[in-house]
Amino acid sequence: MGIHLSIRKLSKLLVLLLFHLVVANFVDSLQQLSCHAEESSALLQFKESFMIDKSASSNDGAYPKVSSWKPAGGGNSSCCSWDGVECDEMTGHVTGLNLSSSYLYGSFDSNSSLFSLAHLQRLVELCFAFNGLNGSIPASFSNLINLEILCLQANHLTGVVEFQMFQKAQNLYQLELGSNNLEFVIEQFSNIMDVTVQQFTILDLNTCNLKEFPYFLRNQTKLQRLEMSGNKIHGEVPNWMWNISKGTLIFVDISDNFLLGELPVVIPWVNLLCLKLSNNSFRGQLPIPPPSVREYVATNNKFTGEISPLFCNMNSLMYLDLSKNNLSGTLPQCLGNFSEALMLLLLGSNSFHGMMPQPFNNRSSLRMIDVSHNQLQGQLPRSLANCAMLEYLVLSNNQFSDVFPIWLGALPELKLLAMRHNGFNGVIGQSRKNVDFPKLRILDLSYNNFTGEIPPLFPDIVVNMSTYMQTEVNYVVIGVYVTRRVAYSVTIAVKGLDLYYSKILEGFAAIDISSNKFEGKIPEFIGNLTELRSLNISSNILTGSIPSSLGKLTNLESLDLSQNKLSGQIPEQLTRLTFLGNFDVSHNNLTGPIPQGTQLTSLNSTSYEGNPGLCGDPLPKCGNQEAPQPPPSTKEDSDSGSAQTLEFDLKFCLAGIGSGFVVGVVLADVAITRRKELFLKIVGMVKLMIVFISPYICS
Repeated sequence: MGIHLSIRKLSKLLVLLLFHLVVANFVDSLQQLSCHAEESSALLQFKESFMIDKSASSNDGAYPKVSSWKPAGGGNSSCCSWDGVECDEMTGHVTGLNLSSSYLYGSFDSNSSLFSLAHLQRLVELCFAFNGLNGSIPASFSNLINLEILCLQANHLTGVVEFQMFQKAQNLYQLELGSNNLEFVIEQFSNIMDVTVQQFTILDLNTCNLKEFPYFLRNQTKLQRLEMSGNKIHGEVPNWMWNISKGTLIFVDISDNFLLGELPVVIPWVNLLCLKLSNNSFRGQLPIPPPSVREYVATNNKFTGEISPLFCNMNSLMYLDLSKNNLSGTLPQCLGNFSEALMLLLLGSNSFHGMMPQPFNNRSSLRMIDVSHNQLQGQLPRSLANCAMLEYLVLSNNQFSDVFPIWLGALPELKLLAMRHNGFNGVIGQSRKNVDFPKLRILDLSYNNFTGEIPPLFPDIVVNMSTYMQTEVNYVVIGVYVTRRVAYSVTIAVKGLDLYYSKILEGFAAIDISSNKFEGKIPEFIGNLTELRSLNISSNILTGSIPSSLGKLTNLESLDLSQNKLSGQIPEQLTRLTFLGNFDVSHNNLTGPIPQGTQLTSLNSTSYEGNPGLCGDPLPKCGNQEAPQPPPSTKEDSDSGSAQTLEFDLKFCLAGIGSGFVVGVVLADVAITRRKELFLKIVGMVKLMIVFISPYICS
């Protein structure tokens, strides 16, 4: 019995030993796997045709992969261990190069051994996306007949690319040429039988100067991602497009073309995640995507009618942009809570009426809401206070009628609140929590009916000055991480003109409470908002003087205090505002001299008009005699001024007499000696002139 057990244990030990030997041998063979010398040499030659330039790749995670490429004896001798190089595990031959986001700058050498070396022609993957490559795509690419993946997008490549170049690579299923300045030519090959064309999975032809939908798409059955934005495609979408790859397409982008006509009421691609139709001229009813969609962008078209209640089924939606259309009707009440994943709800510049959707639940992911330039009415939904992640809320140019939503002050991330051109009214108080709007950067309450004193709604916070305000949306498509960065935008009134900012730096801060009925004095706390770039409190009923504390706003670029009832002098402290490009204090009751020697004097006089008591550049000088004469004053008031005037006039009188004497002597000598009659005539005329004007010159 004991012997039997010992044999069994020994057998197990032998099996275990053999297993370790096999594994060790396999690992050793992997460590010894080395690419062939001629392939290593070809890759090193290929590397020399490029430079490393960090500005060539802006993607997160970019790094110079070819820095690890060194010849034998200089580090990693086997090219199979170089970054971006893939080898066949059995043969050691190079099968793939993935040098995307590698800081590469330069152009392809058409004579490179990469395209002629027999084994390197077996490459199945070649990726150079997100670099700084320029020049054309050499015809030598047609020698790479085993290619399955070719990624050249997001470079600076130019020239004509013929579709025929890729016809030999019958296994090619991923072709990405977008975001260059290429011209993808397909017309002359339309007689090729469709069956000879590859079945693509991923096709990126963004900004490839296409003028029509490529003919070879009509028989594609396996497409998952199709990108054709930024081309020159005119006319309607062909009917056959809606029948391609119905079960596989998950990403379609045909935005930024010249497309028109009506689209299917229901989009037929049942597994779609992203549909981008923006910046075309599509009309008719807004197409309804499948419930799976995460990104639906149809901005800047001519869609009409109402939003279908079927949109409420899109419970995975993260990004919805229907702005700048002709949509009408009331907003579906589900829009506030139909998708807890929804981050961007952009419905501006349509003709929606009625009230905003009422329910916004406390699991909301909303970062941006824009319903501006519609005809929405009534009160704001108090459930907006549940949107704890909200950063951007634009309600401008509607017909809302409500008091100021002080309850929004509890939102910890709110950076921009725009409510201009509505019917908001009443006195703005403070909430009981006294922590109102902790991160607010931009506040626009202009053109409403607010009353009372200016409220202290603005914090003084420190932010990253170099980044832009934006919302980022991320999701995965076919193993690829899709990132959408949507920049915040805003329209701000400067000197009566609406200026549109398409991007806003985090460091930008602005208050516009103009065209209301605010009264009282300008509060001192505004002087503590040292990051303000723009302050507009014009067209109110503000009184008192301009606080000298405004001189602490040294980052201020625009200051508008016009159309109020401010009095007193312009504080000298405002001369510290060296970045001030716009300054307007017109139509107040200001007096005294404009502070001199600064940019305040370089502005147009219209910045100061309507203040009868103001003087000095660019207005008439203080005490200037060319100005209209005031009524006679009492002796006590005018003694000092009369003395200065007398001294000034006496200098002119004496100077005139002296210069006249010199000239007279010279002329007299000439006239007496040469023309006596003429001399006597001139003397008579001068005598008459002296008698006539002397009371005015030397009085």
